[in-house]
Amino acid sequence: MAFQSLGFGVFLSLVFLLYWLLPRKLCRFVLLGASVWFYMSWGSAFLLALGFAVLFSFLMGLALDAAADTGRKKRLLILAVCLSLCPLFLFKYLGFFSTSLSAVLAPFGLRLQPVTLRLLQPIGISFYTFQTVGYEIDVYRGEVRAERDFVTYSLFVCFFPQIVSGPIPRAGALIPQLREPPQFDYAAASRGLRQLVWGFFKKMVLADHLAALVDAAYADVSACSGGTLLLAALLFSVEIYCDFSGYSDIAVGSARLLGIELSENFKSPYLAGSMRDFWGRWHISLSAWFRDYVYIPLGGNRVSPLRRDRNLMLTFLLSGLWHGADWTFLAWGGLHGLARVGEDRLGLSRRVSASAFARALRVLGVFLFTSAAWVFFRADSLGDALYVLGHLFSGITSPAAYLHAALAFTGEHLFLSKKILLAALALLTAFDLANLRGDAYALLDRQPRPLRWGLYLAVGMLTLLFHYHGDVSFIYFQF
Repeated sequence: MAFQSLGFGVFLSLVFLLYWLLPRKLCRFVLLGASVWFYMSWGSAFLLALGFAVLFSFLMGLALDAAADTGRKKRLLILAVCLSLCPLFLFKYLGFFSTSLSAVLAPFGLRLQPVTLRLLQPIGISFYTFQTVGYEIDVYRGEVRAERDFVTYSLFVCFFPQIVSGPIPRAGALIPQLREPPQFDYAAASRGLRQLVWGFFKKMVLADHLAALVDAAYADVSACSGGTLLLAALLFSVEIYCDFSGYSDIAVGSARLLGIELSENFKSPYLAGSMRDFWGRWHISLSAWFRDYVYIPLGGNRVSPLRRDRNLMLTFLLSGLWHGADWTFLAWGGLHGLARVGEDRLGLSRRVSASAFARALRVLGVFLFTSAAWVFFRADSLGDALYVLGHLFSGITSPAAYLHAALAFTGEHLFLSKKILLAALALLTAFDLANLRGDAYALLDRQPRPLRWGLYLAVGMLTLLFHYHGDVSFIYFQF
């Protein structure tokens, strides 16, 4: 049941009505039943992996909480984390590591038959696995007490707005909200509804239309001109941002309609002035997860500069591998790791006062670097990624001809008026600029009512009239 489907609209409306009309003592059961139903809509067989994750992490949380001996507690944590990660490795990484090891050994005359299991990867497994592992580590550290109510804990893992693609919630933030059913808050519900509409707009008007153009270019990169490749690389940056932040807006907005606050996952990332700033604004819940459970345990920045560089590189390489079992994702993570190491070494990650022009140059530099790195993320192979980057400026007989080739490709594969696309991009930019200064929704609330409602109507009408007519899944569903 995709978020952008009519079925989800009906589902969310029914859950909303039942949740607020039935007695408060039934709220958790309504949400849990709805969450299980929502997840089953993607495939009932996936419930086996999810059920294992829920039951195992629940029991291990109790065991960790009860362990008094430090040594025993540490051994329990190692067991819990390793066994929690086993299904993720089995479904997502076994084939990749087996094939890679076979390729490494082959030149030495060692023949290893790669292990390839034809298993359909359970949707959302990367997200709920990290959620349960984070819970186990938090219990071990004493940051939260183990949850003793199985219904509450099950809902913590299975809560339908975030189970498929995040945000990745922390137990200390979400579980207390699930224990005590909230009272209806009109302001929170209003904001949630507006965030839903904004998420649909970003996904259905911008991301999906841009995906048609970007997919056409990456389907055969050798057949594209340099202008087309450059355009596709830049537009994919916009596509993945609108796609994933659109999902997060729908997830956070849906939760707010039910009186539950999930963490915001994006905050104007392409207006960041450094890579450190970028990762504080992009996929915030995952960035914080890797910071708290990988980077800091490795020693963080409390070690020598050389070890700090190692910690950064390992963290970003693991982040790349989390996104996908392919060398393209490792290359993407490695590039970001090198960028962070270089920034720290050169002192560029520190915030310094600068003129507006210097700030704009830094923002442009971050955007261009992330766009180049996204090429590895999007390409089907390392060869395709290197081809794109090596041919971005090929065929420039004249700037006009270079631009003409890109515009001709756009006219053929973009099923949206360029004026509408520019208007949508202008709205996106204005929102991000407002969000950079604080809270864009709070800023809207202070505007005159005709202006606010005119803007809401414009966004809603743009979404209804110009949404992409096709089934385009969210990019992060594959992770």
